[in-house]
Amino acid sequence: MTRQRKIILFSCISLLLLTTSVYSAANHSTSGDMVKVQLLGMNDFHGQLNTYQEIFGQKVGGAEYVAAYINKLKLQQKHTILVHAGDMVGASPPISALYQDEPTIEFLNLLKVDIGTLGNHEFDNGVPEMQRLLSGDHENSYNGTTTSYISANVIEKKTNSPLFPAFTIKEINGIKIGFIGVVTTETNDFVVYKNREQVDIIDEVTAINQATEQLLNKGVKAIVVLAHVSAKSNLTGDNPEQAMVKMAPLIHDEVDVIFAGHNHAFANTLVDDKLIVQGYSYGKAISQVQLELNSRSGEIIKKNANIHLTLHQFIEPDKATIKLINKYKSKLNYKMNEVIMTANNSISRKKDKQGESLLAKLISKSMMEEMNTDIAFIHHGGIRLNLNKGDITVEDIYRSLPFNHKVVKIKLTGKQIKAVLEQQWHKKNLLQTVGVSYHIEENTKAGGKIKDLRDNKGKEIIPSQVYTVAISDYLALGGDGFTAFKAGKVISTGAMIKDVFIKYIKNKEVNEKINM
Repeated sequence: MTRQRKIILFSCISLLLLTTSVYSAANHSTSGDMVKVQLLGMNDFHGQLNTYQEIFGQKVGGAEYVAAYINKLKLQQKHTILVHAGDMVGASPPISALYQDEPTIEFLNLLKVDIGTLGNHEFDNGVPEMQRLLSGDHENSYNGTTTSYISANVIEKKTNSPLFPAFTIKEINGIKIGFIGVVTTETNDFVVYKNREQVDIIDEVTAINQATEQLLNKGVKAIVVLAHVSAKSNLTGDNPEQAMVKMAPLIHDEVDVIFAGHNHAFANTLVDDKLIVQGYSYGKAISQVQLELNSRSGEIIKKNANIHLTLHQFIEPDKATIKLINKYKSKLNYKMNEVIMTANNSISRKKDKQGESLLAKLISKSMMEEMNTDIAFIHHGGIRLNLNKGDITVEDIYRSLPFNHKVVKIKLTGKQIKAVLEQQWHKKNLLQTVGVSYHIEENTKAGGKIKDLRDNKGKEIIPSQVYTVAISDYLALGGDGFTAFKAGKVISTGAMIKDVFIKYIKNKEVNEKINM
């Protein structure tokens, strides 16, 4: 073996093991036997059954490798509970999305996931479809999930009760471990109202603390939260940040462990003696939490965590999962492999210094041309992947634009267009636009930042004049916090944006110098 190969191999092994271990020992009585329990966690998988990722220059992810690592870790501890923190589906690649994400649920069943909670993307197609996906569609021989779903802060309006159980209890060697689920209240911004109109999503901390008291009343002393709420730390566990880190000191002291999600980051940290973990996203890693519990008191005495990267080169892929993937791939290959264009250069979703993206501009232009409008807007969060140089297939477009949003044509006055643009600072969320230009006053408060608003011919946008605008049906309903779009009158509805974009670029060569 050459010295270079030795260095590469050593670096890869270090990557597998760099997954930081954060440790905490509680000040409880140690009389009584110790029972060891392992919790394995996933988050933000987004149906990535047949897609691979890179991290630190190494290939990770893919359902068959996720399964292999989970199976390997399960063998290390007979008392293992497998959980997830939401967004297992939604924004999925074609292999899952074109089958209503049923293949992903089949995969989770194959893994034997014990407990899961809802993420914001479980609401993408509305509450009834979410319930069908989880409960099953027996008329079509689809059995749904075998996972127990919990969510303490999703309240059904007509009953004023949680849509799913707020918590569940697992018992191991007579010791009760309680699990509470919550989803971020940001779901109210990310999900259009019609897809969540049957429910209220209440404060996460309030819901967790109420459920904790209920668990304590049932004699549960070990409590774990599955929270589709953002968290982040560096690899050593230092510099914790994001919403869950801010919530942790407000959460009941009897909560021991929190599996986070939503922001696709690494987290392995202690905050207010609560162990918070998150394993990136898309199957890049598995969160492993090891507990020692006192058999007499039922309390957690020790807890530590590792985040295991799903590196391909150290494990053989799971054969049962490969069989599942191949079943769906064979149905898709013909359509998905069609080459629709050749790109002379990569077409990036990455924003430049002005906050604009070449790919977003192209998509917006396709929408404007399709609907014959003056202006087009698209939100950057709806575009997930770059388009690489060379042949671009239908699957590439479907993976880049995974949502089934349709393009709609609406009418807005110049004043209303300005109101929309002023909402970009709700979360520093710049819209991608064609047909309009403007200047941003950085030092001015939101509501007065947009200056010198002009059309693509350089003419001033008149506040009282009516303009036609192409946007997604998601934005038209006020999605992503852009409620000002709801003032527009919908004139017509077109095809799905991904199909509009395919039509626009088919047989074209696109390069970085394209004139927008």
